[in-house]
Amino acid sequence: MTNNNNRVLLSISEDGIAELTLNRPEVHNAFDDDVIEQLIAQLESVANNEAVRVLVLRSNGKNFSAGADLGWMRRMAKNSHQENLQDAGRLAKLMQLLNDLNKPTIGLVQGAAYGGAVGLAACCDMVIASEDAQFCLSEVKIGLIPAVISPYVVRAIGERQSRRYFLTAEPFSAAIAQNFGLVHEVVASPELFDDACARITRTLSKNSPQGMRAAKELTFAVSHKVIDQTVIQDTAQRIADIRVSAEGQEGLSAFLEKRKPNWIQE
Repeated sequence: MTNNNNRVLLSISEDGIAELTLNRPEVHNAFDDDVIEQLIAQLESVANNEAVRVLVLRSNGKNFSAGADLGWMRRMAKNSHQENLQDAGRLAKLMQLLNDLNKPTIGLVQGAAYGGAVGLAACCDMVIASEDAQFCLSEVKIGLIPAVISPYVVRAIGERQSRRYFLTAEPFSAAIAQNFGLVHEVVASPELFDDACARITRTLSKNSPQGMRAAKELTFAVSHKVIDQTVIQDTAQRIADIRVSAEGQEGLSAFLEKRKPNWIQE
């Protein structure tokens, strides 16, 4: 495993915006086992950093990510079944960490987003793509399947679209991705990412950090569930818990007293 700490960059601004950047533009930000381990380590550090309010996932260069690195795929083809299982488990851990991160996440996608890169986008809470972005679940072209990313991609674009694009490996545009629900906003060019991202992060910065964590957990708790007494009781428990929490009390007091809550740093 090559160790190059410049392949993944993490910066955190004074106002708590973390930027996690893929930095291999010379290979279209393809990822290998080393990049996956660096992403896992950085996501774990962000999750444990209370100063971080929002995570932005982006990449340097023309393309967001071409997916798996060719050299890495060659090595995996020669490895045993057990080694491949362990390797796939690390990619699965990366996807789970990003999907479940206890902060709001924003993905910025330009150019090609192929294979596992579609999974990264699907795991972000919000995705902004440039008009030139092109998504492709390309695995079947080389005899593989989009296995560990599939739970997140199917939830993002639905079973019907997944059945087509998992099978055809057709590329689809940012506009189509937005229609599917994978992308939330399309901008004309990557040069507009910073403005669009700043607009969203300003909105997020006004919200309760605890409230956003709980709201994200809530979506997972009720998604695809039958609305039965268990779900009804769980949601009642969640609102009761957060109403009596410190941030819940502060937010209600600030609203009633017509002042800003203490998590707004302006």
